[in-house]
Amino acid sequence: MSRISGSSTFEGVLIDWSLGQPVEPPRLPVDLLSKAQAAGELARRQRRQAMDAAYEAQLILRLAELTPDDDDPQPGSPGARTPGWSAADDDEASGVSEFFAGELALVLNRGRGTARHLHHRAQAWRENLPATYAALAAGDLDVARAGALADVLGHTRPELARAVEAMVLPEAVDLSVARLRARALELLAELDAAAAADQRREQAQRSADVFLQPGQDGMATLGAELSADEAAEAYAVIDQLARLAKADGDPRPIAAIRVELFSLLLRRPGGPAQPGVAAQLTITATLDSLAGTATTAGTVNGLAITAAHARELLTRIGALGLHAPDGGSLTFAITDADGRLLATTTVAELLRVATTGCAQHPGADCDCPVLGAPAATDRYQPTGRQQTFTKTRDRTCRMPNCGQRVGWADLDHVVPHACGGPTACTNLCCLCRSHHRLKTFAPGWRFVMEPDGTLHVTTPSGITRTTRPPGLRRPPPEPPPDQPDDDPPPF
Repeated sequence: MSRISGSSTFEGVLIDWSLGQPVEPPRLPVDLLSKAQAAGELARRQRRQAMDAAYEAQLILRLAELTPDDDDPQPGSPGARTPGWSAADDDEASGVSEFFAGELALVLNRGRGTARHLHHRAQAWRENLPATYAALAAGDLDVARAGALADVLGHTRPELARAVEAMVLPEAVDLSVARLRARALELLAELDAAAAADQRREQAQRSADVFLQPGQDGMATLGAELSADEAAEAYAVIDQLARLAKADGDPRPIAAIRVELFSLLLRRPGGPAQPGVAAQLTITATLDSLAGTATTAGTVNGLAITAAHARELLTRIGALGLHAPDGGSLTFAITDADGRLLATTTVAELLRVATTGCAQHPGADCDCPVLGAPAATDRYQPTGRQQTFTKTRDRTCRMPNCGQRVGWADLDHVVPHACGGPTACTNLCCLCRSHHRLKTFAPGWRFVMEPDGTLHVTTPSGITRTTRPPGLRRPPPEPPPDQPDDDPPPF
């Protein structure tokens, strides 16, 4: 049994016992409450939420304190982080490991961005807004309002943040969250106008990014956070070109023309006379759905589509005419009914195996497999077929709650090659560079992968999370063991 450092044996035993108790929040018999009692319980629950948020912040800060940067790769050493690669680097606390956000993300079962936000918010409450934190811990200020103040004042100097806090906190509960945020910004601008505006603009520029959000009905949204002048200029260019096309007789709605122009300008930045950017397209579907005998959904580069949409897309891009997109590649990913990847192939390979069949039974209609997972290699570097298979299976970084696409991911040996791990698809997974560095350099982590690609990740603090390749269905629960018959057999 562990004992917390700095505590007595009795205190350690008591804490261990407390942590082992089931989580049972206090609940009232809701069906028996009057309207006034239900409203009163909601108010009490909001106070408990505030207290829990303050307690959570305290726990996060304690976990950060226990995760120092002593073992992080130092600048100039192998594996050291490249400065400026991520805007989030600027928000990391001094003395805390660069891998802390990754561990906190798994502990909370959230994304790394959310983990960073919660850590930064806890720091802001402790260092910049002590009165706000005290009100939160007492249940006198709700989480939304305390969070709004941390968002506005967490990046400024502590003395300036506390000056604004002193003026706005007494009226915080009487303002809406939006009005509280606006009031804090007003006071910040009054006390430090130039610095506040420059600081917010610089912070917004550092955190700006391009994003891709899956939509419905085979659609998706591609966007970017730009400065206001750049966004206005870009829209004006697209709108002007669309109006010219409309005036020239294009019968489509102008919105549809703008969408096509947006896509063309990105995919053919050199103009219509220039070759387009090479498209790497992956079609994932079961054999039954491609044949039209099943409705199992497929995907295109990880975005969900229906089986009918998959067949329509295959026809539209000429896949059934046996050619890939101009300048790009076309990969077929064949799965079983449970979503397990069986093989990746190309049009040329499909033609070859369809023509030649099985090498051991030429001309015969045998059951021998002609497509499957690539064989292992003795080399450290994965083969081209292994890379295609693993990236098609994983689609994104396999760290729980990380969505970084495989284009920015490394192929990692789950069991290191230097420790005897084979270069095989059953020992390879995609990890983004940040999580690849975490696995390689952060002590105390454990990664275990099953043959179907299911990955189990355990943090140094003992929390285990599991990820499955996208599309792989969860195995059915095991049946309960047979119960012994209470009645003895007759003799």
